[in-house]
Amino acid sequence: MSYEIAIIPALAAIVYTLIDVTKTALGGDEKFKRFIPLIAMVLGAVCGVVAFYCVPGVMETENLLVAIILGASSGLSATGTNQVAKQLTKPKKEDTENESA
Repeated sequence: MSYEIAIIPALAAIVYTLIDVTKTALGGDEKFKRFIPLIAMVLGAVCGVVAFYCVPGVMETENLLVAIILGASSGLSATGTNQVAKQLTKPKKEDTENESA
């Protein structure tokens, strides 16, 4: 079975969970929210390094730099997925204006 296909979504899920737990623990601090993409990228890069060394063979690369880039992109994809879901569930501006009238 090929695990390299599942490593990117797995890293994104791990980073998303860590960011969400931290955001909840901090009570939605605005300063923290500003840095979420940067924090997610760094967490993803760290997860990529951990996966590279601790679970050899899962990341189909022999290069640490590629593992860092894969992890960082996974972290950023977690942030992007969160924003897509948030924007799709957000009520439209016209709907909220019609309700208040």
